[in-house]
Amino acid sequence: MSSSVFLGLTAAAALFLPATSSAIVARHESVTFRGPVTIEANGMSNIHLTYNVPIDGVLSLHYGACNTPITVHKDSHHHLIGRTEVGSHPLARRNAQWRDSRPEKFVWLVPEKLPDSGCLHAYAGSDLIGRSEPITVQKKSSRRSVVLGDIADAEGPWFDGVQYLKSKEPGKVFVAQAKSKSIGILGGGMSGLMSAYLLNSAGFHNWKIIEASSRVGGRVHTAYLNGTRSDQYQYQEMGPMRFPVETFYPDTNETIQINDHKMVFQLADALNKMNKKRPDYKVNFIKWIQSNPNTPATTPRRLPDGRVPTSADIKANPSLAATPNYTNATAVKEAAAAYDAWMGVDESALKALAKNVFEAHKAAVEHGILDFSEAGYLRYKLGIDPNIADQVSSLGDNYDSWYYDTGYFGATNWRTIDQGLSRLPRAFEPLVMEKTMFQTAVQELSYNSATDKISVKYRPGSPFRTTPESIDFDYVITAVPFSKVRLWRLPQYSSLLSRAINTLNYEQSCKIALHYKTRFWEHLDKPILGGCGSTDIPGVGSICYPSYKLNSTGPGVMLASYVSGTLARTTGSMKEKDHVALIQRAMIEVHGDIAREQWTGKYDRHCWENDEFQSGAWCSPEAGQQALYLPAYFRTEMKTVFVGEHTSYTHAWIWSALESAVRGTTQLLLDMGLVDEAKDITKEWMARWMKM
Repeated sequence: MSSSVFLGLTAAAALFLPATSSAIVARHESVTFRGPVTIEANGMSNIHLTYNVPIDGVLSLHYGACNTPITVHKDSHHHLIGRTEVGSHPLARRNAQWRDSRPEKFVWLVPEKLPDSGCLHAYAGSDLIGRSEPITVQKKSSRRSVVLGDIADAEGPWFDGVQYLKSKEPGKVFVAQAKSKSIGILGGGMSGLMSAYLLNSAGFHNWKIIEASSRVGGRVHTAYLNGTRSDQYQYQEMGPMRFPVETFYPDTNETIQINDHKMVFQLADALNKMNKKRPDYKVNFIKWIQSNPNTPATTPRRLPDGRVPTSADIKANPSLAATPNYTNATAVKEAAAAYDAWMGVDESALKALAKNVFEAHKAAVEHGILDFSEAGYLRYKLGIDPNIADQVSSLGDNYDSWYYDTGYFGATNWRTIDQGLSRLPRAFEPLVMEKTMFQTAVQELSYNSATDKISVKYRPGSPFRTTPESIDFDYVITAVPFSKVRLWRLPQYSSLLSRAINTLNYEQSCKIALHYKTRFWEHLDKPILGGCGSTDIPGVGSICYPSYKLNSTGPGVMLASYVSGTLARTTGSMKEKDHVALIQRAMIEVHGDIAREQWTGKYDRHCWENDEFQSGAWCSPEAGQQALYLPAYFRTEMKTVFVGEHTSYTHAWIWSALESAVRGTTQLLLDMGLVDEAKDITKEWMARWMKM
């Protein structure tokens, strides 16, 4: 195309002289390049341009030798980066969001093999109108090889953003989009809040959270009993409770950091910095006591006074321990050993998981661990007798054998949040409250291919309204659990994603917190100062004692029951009064009559499967689901990105929700060609702790 097409092109193009090896050759250029100076082969970068004069027509960018004469045809360069119409060109409409329809940021997918140095060249038609300084080419580092993205092997530690961009249409790859896109964030739980924070940090401000309930936080839920404030310390966690920090191995005298959960502490630091002038929002961590020898133990035996034995009691008197009733103890022992040998979860495996959970996941998938439950492996892989397999592991357990919880619960050092975990989502409030629609239950997503918009539909006022209201967005980040999304009317997503939405399994759990006049358990003959125990009393499960304000005066709150699985489904069906009464009677059996005397009658009960906004406590994939469905979450379909702990490698931990938001936001930025911003987020929120 001749230069006459470029209506705004001046004589500046004629001023170009042959480039030297060290600098731009002309003082007056139509286009000036602003970085990059160093790039990675087989990587991705944004190219920034400044237009010194108006340009209209077809603009193309090329990479090639810096000393190429200006008379050489543009196609003689090493490779074409891309082309687009700019300014008043009839096809420049896709750049309408840019000033004068002339985009200033472009995507460069750097080939794997190219000269060690060269320059970027801008052409208006066939006229050279700009040339960059020499660019240094580096080999792709291992850090970049695991940058988040969309298309890659689900077994890998992360995903390859370069391959993601290569899968796009060339025009969409070439032109980066402006930051004025409207983004709907569906769900105000931790992944939705984190997505909002990351978008805001990347310069996006046209976003809105749509939340079905009246609060933010989702399954992060602290119950403050008896109408108290957080600083009155009468609370218990009805959702997540604590964060594993590190594990001490006495055999080697090593202390191994649990790296993935560091993201929670990093987030708290970032929110505290954001809220430095709002001390009421500050997030502080305190020590969590995970175990205590004086907590109750699971055994049918009882002490002479009728109370449940403690772990210390059983250690002192082993006859108080439960005695397994095996039909063939030798066969059970051999079957359990065979399963353990196949799993290979030894000290080195747990250390590797603590250092990099993504690489540990890859190893688990390659070994087939996610393909079997414990009972399934014993019964169908080894052919163990069903009765023996049942005595090793319940045949009703169909969860895969992915062992991340083994590593987490092996931690010897834990933290929790002072005054309750709900303070973490609350710290987002200055950022999100004015941009959140509460009590708005989404019921439908609809994609319009003509406008390339996605509509979010809901029915305010009455669910019987036949015509819903809707809001159109350029993209939506869906941070709602699939247990609720599967009730929505949805676009025709891929078969794999649709199947994941409809069938991904969720665990159920019930918790009951009881309020007492004093913290009497801390003043028993065997004081209980924090920690969690358990009992065989039907329907009770785990019992956890507060780790905060030990030996303080005033009322206290005990997590008197924490059950999950099928037992939670059973207890969840009970009338609330009957369920609470069952647990209070159990506390008398565990602690003696003092539990009867001290109970105030106040309580909080939460069964997550019955929660209208959650329909489940956490994602718990059945054998085969994790490896099968994971790739579906890393593709943007019909302007929809899915995040949440259910889309992560691990589940039921706050960090899983945060990690999914980092992945989802980066995925969204790459969709728009915003490589610089995507790299910044990945570096800020991953490189501090993960081998990249």
